[in-house]
Amino acid sequence: MATNILMPALSPTMTEGTLARWLKKEGEQVKAGDIIAEIETDKATMEVEAVDEGILGKIVVPDGTASVKVNDVIAVLVEPGEKADATPAAKPAPAPATPKTEPAPAPTTAPAAPAPGAAQGFNPQPDPPKTAPGDRVVASPLARRMAQQAGMDLSAIAGSGPNGRIVKSDVEAALAKGPAPKAASAPQAAAAPAPAPKPAAPAAAITAPHQAVPHSTMRKVIARRLSESKATIPHFYVTMDIELDALLKLRSQLNATSPKDGAGAFKLSVNDMVIKAAAVTLRRIPKVNASWTDEAAILYDDVDVSVAVSIPDGLITPIIRKADQKGLAAISNEMKDLAARAKAGKLKPEEFQGGGFSISNMGMYGVSDFSAIINPPQAGILAVSAGQQRPVVKDGALAIATVMTCTLSVDHRIVDGALAAEWIAEFKRIVENPLSLML
Repeated sequence: MATNILMPALSPTMTEGTLARWLKKEGEQVKAGDIIAEIETDKATMEVEAVDEGILGKIVVPDGTASVKVNDVIAVLVEPGEKADATPAAKPAPAPATPKTEPAPAPTTAPAAPAPGAAQGFNPQPDPPKTAPGDRVVASPLARRMAQQAGMDLSAIAGSGPNGRIVKSDVEAALAKGPAPKAASAPQAAAAPAPAPKPAAPAAAITAPHQAVPHSTMRKVIARRLSESKATIPHFYVTMDIELDALLKLRSQLNATSPKDGAGAFKLSVNDMVIKAAAVTLRRIPKVNASWTDEAAILYDDVDVSVAVSIPDGLITPIIRKADQKGLAAISNEMKDLAARAKAGKLKPEEFQGGGFSISNMGMYGVSDFSAIINPPQAGILAVSAGQQRPVVKDGALAIATVMTCTLSVDHRIVDGALAAEWIAEFKRIVENPLSLML
């Protein structure tokens, strides 16, 4: 019997992908576990294994096809002697699983972003939420506002978010199908005609000489997630200047004790020590190691720190798991390995999905000050700038110190100003007294 091979969802944020190339040809024998195709996701290029045996009877989606929706039929697997129809009616088989990453020429974070929230799966074709009169429709604030402005009834929209939650893209899809009637709040309102949605303003024409570079899947996801973050999360910022001289001295002393080579060798960076300091701070002030939901505040048991890494077409946030429990040398070596494999597109999904807090360090670029965008569903991200020699006042006298400016961005729904100030003050105390990182 012919079996459909479907486009798999290889990450929680993936709704579509690019079928980079087929590694099997039509008519070739396929065994369970064979690598049959390479698919570019929002994070990397993944190798996909077959889960069934048979002959690759028909390739429906050719090499290089972009924007292939999750669960679309991409090929048909048949038994010996069987022919594959152009539109197979056989029962679909599970999408090929067990992805293996390999280098991607142009592999998207979340800001930010990696995508946290890996525990929540993606349902590409959710059933419309069934609501009786008075039932609560689960929708994001932005989706509710858009529906209200367009005069749409949210209960008639299918939600694609976690647990059927209606998000911005669901409302946009409903608007594209035509105006929908506004939900009536009283019997008299049911007969009132719904206002037609306002047409979108046409995009400004670009007349200057230019080159149009198509967006990669990663860039599209970065744009969507960061736009949603700024539109739906009330960002709040606290900034402090932190002296680095004691930390730099300790770093030099520790690096001098490292073996020249071998398994025990290490070379600490300022970023490694910042990761450890942030992790210790999160353990001491755990309410920042959190996520907001409409039902409850999620406080994470483990301190898993996501660290932004620049890659060819954007950024990704590999995670140092249980960073508060690891030594500086272990964090340093793990971070170097994760960063190298991130740039090569070889991270496993569990190595960049999740995390409870993020760090974005642009000190190596000489940036003196910046604010980072929160990586949903996390509640905080620390922006770390360059260490610079600046004049400071000590004991009433002018002196010179190496100072870096750090800005903590928090989700004000779950982290109040006083809590954010307490967190960055404790982080400053740890960095300026770094011997505590050795305990």
